Amino acid sequence: MNEKTLNKDAATEKLNRVLEMELAGVVRYTHYALMVFGYNRIPIIAWMREQAVQSLGHAQEAGELITHLGGHPSLAIGPLLETEQHHIGDILRESLSHEQSALQTYRELLALVEGHSVLLEDYARRMITEEEMHQGEVDKMLRSPGEIRAFSGSQT
Repeated sequence: MNEKTLNKDAATEKLNRVLEMELAGVVRYTHYALMVFGYNRIPIIAWMREQAVQSLGHAQEAGELITHLGGHPSLAIGPLLETEQHHIGDILRESLSHEQSALQTYRELLALVEGHSVLLEDYARRMITEEEMHQGEVDKMLRSPGEIRAFSGSQT
């Protein structure tokens, strides 16, 4: 890490935003899993619970990086959109919107640390890759069976 050029305060602030977004993902996916009904409930809730666990892991990793930089991890949780719409398509669209916000935050982190910290650069790039892959999964879930084109709300 190039201590002279990395703005640790700004990096810590951005990592805290990541931490908050990922903690919101834990809450969001846990809630979603409780609200799925119908024939395909079991595989869908299994996937959503897996996303909640993944978000917790991402939050923990961001917290470790914050303390690595000498910062203090936030206790806040990011925005929790509740539309009261519980059709699976509505839930997935909410999920996609949340994931797009998280992806933007990771891209902002990358822009901030690029050329200043290989550790944080690699972390940001890996998380961007994971978020883009996740968005692709959600995009495919939102398509009608047999539809090849990407869902119109997707922005990778």
